[in-house]
Amino acid sequence: MKRWICPLMALALWGCSAPEGLTEVSIGEPYAAKVDSVLRLMTLDEKIGQLNQYTGNFQATGPVVDDTTKIDQIKRGMVGSMLNIKGVANTRELQEYAMQSRLKIPLLFGLDVIHGMRTIYPIPLGEAASFDLDLMRRTAAGAAREAAAQGVHWTFAPMMDVSRDARWGRVMEGSGEDTWYGSLVAQARVKGFQGDDLADVETVMACAKHFAAYGACIAGKDYNAVDISDLTLHEVYLPPFKAAVDAGVASFMNSFNEINGIPSTGNRHIQRDLLKGAWGFNGLTVSDWGSIGEMIAHGFVPDLKGAAEAAILAGCDMDMESRAYVSNLKALVEEGKVPERYIDDAVRRVLLKKFQLGLFDDPFRYCDLEREARTVLCDSLRALSREAGRKSIVLLKNENNALPLAGFRGRIALIGSLAASKIDMRGFWANEGVIDEMVTVREGFERRFGARSVIYADGYDLETNELKLPEAMRAAAQADVVVVAVGERYFNSGEAKSRADINIPATHQQLVRELKRSGKRVIVLLMGGRPMIFNEMAPAADAILLTWWLGTEAGNAIADVVAGDYNPSGKLPMTFPAHVGQIPIYYNYKSTGRPESKDRGYSCCYQDIDFEPAYPFGYGLSYTTFEIGEPVLAKQTWKRGEDVEVTVRVKNTGRYAGRETVQLYVRDLVASVTRPVKELRGFRQVYLEPGEETEVRFTLGDAELGFHNAALEYVVEPGTFRVMVGPDSKRVKSAEFELL
Repeated sequence: MKRWICPLMALALWGCSAPEGLTEVSIGEPYAAKVDSVLRLMTLDEKIGQLNQYTGNFQATGPVVDDTTKIDQIKRGMVGSMLNIKGVANTRELQEYAMQSRLKIPLLFGLDVIHGMRTIYPIPLGEAASFDLDLMRRTAAGAAREAAAQGVHWTFAPMMDVSRDARWGRVMEGSGEDTWYGSLVAQARVKGFQGDDLADVETVMACAKHFAAYGACIAGKDYNAVDISDLTLHEVYLPPFKAAVDAGVASFMNSFNEINGIPSTGNRHIQRDLLKGAWGFNGLTVSDWGSIGEMIAHGFVPDLKGAAEAAILAGCDMDMESRAYVSNLKALVEEGKVPERYIDDAVRRVLLKKFQLGLFDDPFRYCDLEREARTVLCDSLRALSREAGRKSIVLLKNENNALPLAGFRGRIALIGSLAASKIDMRGFWANEGVIDEMVTVREGFERRFGARSVIYADGYDLETNELKLPEAMRAAAQADVVVVAVGERYFNSGEAKSRADINIPATHQQLVRELKRSGKRVIVLLMGGRPMIFNEMAPAADAILLTWWLGTEAGNAIADVVAGDYNPSGKLPMTFPAHVGQIPIYYNYKSTGRPESKDRGYSCCYQDIDFEPAYPFGYGLSYTTFEIGEPVLAKQTWKRGEDVEVTVRVKNTGRYAGRETVQLYVRDLVASVTRPVKELRGFRQVYLEPGEETEVRFTLGDAELGFHNAALEYVVEPGTFRVMVGPDSKRVKSAEFELL
């Protein structure tokens, strides 16, 4: 079969071809001379110190090693970076210690600013449901502005691991199951954090994590091994990281897992051959917390000295809290096991970022008390949090127009302890958010509908989930409509929060069923950080809103949507399974020789459950209705190099103005490497008034029509393509064209 190879888009082969020698960082002016002038003054000990990162202990994100000598080490130039330090007063104090070192090289301060600093935005997976790339850029920029105002230079975000297994707790930290969409989100967030220039004191360095394939952990168990083909690695898990490089991301973080039997932190192929070689990445790489030392437990190296050797040779520039480099690199250089040029290259990468941030010009430029005071939790950032919250909510069900409560003048029974829990509104990985500053659903409802109109009842114990049914039924009896908050707690999803069973608590589902017996409308607020299963509850609910964990303005955002002040427009970035036994489940699977069929017992199905998910990727309803027409191709035959043009008519056929996300999927019907049944390759958001109609246009080029072949070359092959357009990955209309 004829094929076209795109050399500029090709990725390096897995076992490849990059020379064994070092690919040195390429530094342009005006920084090259500055970086080298500092490097020439440094002793080997001082060089190694720049590759050493310690935690401040006050907010550790991993096992803490007690060390009372950190201040002395900073004064001797033996620390290059600190993490978990926030606040101008704290960062200034430590930076002053660094200014007592011989060369006065400033410290770099890093922090896990995942979905906000003090002002908290929706968890990243929830925000990805907005399908609003500009929003995600703006919330990242807002988080950067607040973090920088508190003395932070570097965030360990965004996470861009593709996630197909809802049991993995860290799905909440990414953008879901789709590689193409995840690549766009990665770029938006990188650009938001970093802005146009790292020298801007309202930006911070971003960090692409976790490199690589962390989301493919076997059985959804956090930190587990990864066992995937080279093709799957390049097709599914690497593209968001390449997109981050193209967006100019400043740093990469290694993942905990192994790939092809080699821990990522010690994996030369992905760090030197691919990232720093084929991709030309000129930023710095940092280990995850202790991941250099953890290569001992992997069985890859015998001791911490061996771990330091493996990591530095593989391309890991900075050691986060393993104490491996500072205690072993000098001996490894003196023994000839590590050439000093490897140390020099890593140090150049660290120094370059410090120069780009302007820290050599003014080590205290991020230490402005007045800027900190006027920025933290300011009105504009709170407004952004509320906007992001509204746009992240997904309407899963709305029978008989149970929502919105527009013009509602009755009494609302608000039931469920989650509706009054500030800490849960904050979500996981929101370490800087102050719990008391979170707006609960109860507070949001009382502000929007009036305190006298809201009858609150716990419904269940927040800690034990034990039902408090009598008080819930009394509240329902006094009200005209019932709103019940159910789901998982904030700590049920996140790092080290994998779960074998993602059903929401049985008592929560029982509560919804019992409340339905009151004869009132029952509106469910489903809260959580991952796809969840709630089959026993769903039939009893008149409406279901997926509200994730929305951050500082959660309660106000939810009240806005329930009241109809905002028409929900979110779409699912991950498939919601109907049964745990379906996991891993994702929309862009491949057809087998015996495709899925309800009528064929020997097909790719289960005997005891359906193969269909509860809710497909891209699913989300609106208070209005939209009619999406058939896709129309400008012509039926296209030549390679031409942009394939697809148009579709969209009309608002309902009673409310609203926003629809029109999604375009593609399938290459016959290829040298089998292709998924559909792949998202375009989406457009349109806002239409009732009765309004518009035309949506898509273009498809090499980036949308190609794939990696068996040799891991990016190719675009001739043949028949199917384009599918619809409101989600399941309800689509299709057309076909030929590519010559």
